[in-house]
This record gives sequence, C-alpha cells and structure tokens, in this order.
Amino acid sequence: MKISVELTFSPLQDDFEEHIIGFIKKLRASGLTILENPLSTQLFGEYDEVMNVLQTEVKTAFELMDKGLLFMKIVKSDRSAYEPHF
Repeated sequence: MKISVELTFSPLQDDFEEHIIGFIKKLRASGLTILENPLSTQLFGEYDEVMNVLQTEVKTAFELMDKGLLFMKIVKSDRSAYEPHF
C-alpha cells in the first residue's frame, strides 16, 4: 500500500536548525521519494518502508534534542506526482 507523509519537525530549543538539517539529511539518505519546501518535508513510498524509516529517524531525532514537536499527516495514496489543475 502506497502512502504519502507530510512532516513538520520543530525542535523547541535554541539550536533547532542543526536538528532539522540532520533529520532531513537522514530522510534523504533513506532512498524514499522526498519533496521539501520551506514549511514541511514530504515522504512517499510503501507503507512499511516509510513507517520503518520514520520509526528509526524520529526516535533518533528525539533522543538528540531536549524538547520538540513533530506534526505528521498520512494519506493513503502516493501524491508525489500531484499538480494543481487550476
């Protein structure tokens, strides 16, 4: 089953930028299809593969910071090729 996941990662500490950059670099190295914009990072792929990557990388990211938030939206379909029709 294909899924699309949108993540907004927000460390709640002064050195937030290094944590965001490290998290995104690990997601890029996962081999998943990744799209980035200034507000979020999107991942696309098979459910089990995406969730396995997220389980590992979210845990690692949380262990490396004191406080933080991760907002996640999951859609059951691959939306990586979406283009507006208006």
